[in-house]
Amino acid sequence: PFTSRDVAIKVISPEVLIDKEHGNRYKKLFIAEVSLAGKLSHPHIVAIYDAVSDDRLSYIVMEYVKGGTLEQYCSPDNLLPIEKIIEMIFKCSKALDYAHRSGISHRDIKPANILLESDTDIKISDFGTALTISGETTQVSGVGSPAYMSPQQLKDQTLTHQSDIFSLGVVLYQTLTGKLPFKGANNYGVIYQIIHSDPPYPSLLRPEIPASVDAIVMKALQKKVEDRYQTWEEFSHDLVSAFSHLKEPEQDVAESGKFNALRRMGFFEKFTDVELWEVLRIAHWRRLPAGGVLLQEGDPGHAFFIIVSGEVKVVKQDKLLNVLKPRECFGEMAYLGKSQFNRTASVLTLSNVLVLEFDSASLAHGSEQVRHRFDSAFLDILVTRLALANTRLSQLLADRNISIF
Repeated sequence: PFTSRDVAIKVISPEVLIDKEHGNRYKKLFIAEVSLAGKLSHPHIVAIYDAVSDDRLSYIVMEYVKGGTLEQYCSPDNLLPIEKIIEMIFKCSKALDYAHRSGISHRDIKPANILLESDTDIKISDFGTALTISGETTQVSGVGSPAYMSPQQLKDQTLTHQSDIFSLGVVLYQTLTGKLPFKGANNYGVIYQIIHSDPPYPSLLRPEIPASVDAIVMKALQKKVEDRYQTWEEFSHDLVSAFSHLKEPEQDVAESGKFNALRRMGFFEKFTDVELWEVLRIAHWRRLPAGGVLLQEGDPGHAFFIIVSGEVKVVKQDKLLNVLKPRECFGEMAYLGKSQFNRTASVLTLSNVLVLEFDSASLAHGSEQVRHRFDSAFLDILVTRLALANTRLSQLLADRNISIF
């Protein structure tokens, strides 16, 4: 009631924790999840708000995600479009990469632990089985769901993020086809298949799956870690590459493509992944044809822009001032200025362009960290522009045989 928000509460009864056979194991899992409260802050990881453990009741208070789990889209008669699946798995990979960089491996990735916020927005939950790489948390053996376990996890070997990559590969296979890649009459049969057998290509079960997606799935499911994806970055890169060939050119840019486009820009070089996801929520992506008008001289300024693709020209009173290319920004005085002002030049498109538009008022309500990143990026740009202006002025004066001291 203090924050007027719905939450989800995971309750563990005292009987479970004092159970002679499994109580100690469940207590370790509970403590492992509670210990992550406040440590993982990512838009695609369920937030833990509070936890209580006493003789009467033990529970964890966490973010409520309204759309159910990914399990509902794992049957052959209720599959999602391939591009939506790739989009969601991409977001999972970025969230798990973030957890890995924080020193945490999940160890129980499965559709039941991937929650749906809306459309392709997902949140990973249930880090109770997570292993803290630093060794501060005791590893509990025998946790996880056998059908999604890597060969290394089944053999109780030392686990790395590549075990989670294998598990996410199983989820990708299942959401694409409605079938698990490794099946058996019982858990022992499934374990044998995971360790010894290769699954059929997903496209054999769903013919419209392209070869590029087949290749991603099979690489993620390689039994030897040296043959599997070595990093989450490598995995997510291939997902974006495959996704780009699934979308029609006229369709909107998907969030996975947007995220990677931002990550390639020098402007966002110092932004963390979490900060980039916030930028995606603030930014408005605009497409304009050649000959279009982005800014009109004399109009009020309330937004600034960063070019993603294409070229624009800056014109003042019909005189060409500059030509701007991808990754360059303009109109930033709408953000840097302390008062309302009018545009001092027009910006016209020289080709088909895709630009990021940031409304200064929306950015002003962003997090302090993101605003600081923008301030720092603009400072770098202004210093570079000032240096170029000084160079040009010095050259002009030199050409006229004028010395300055």
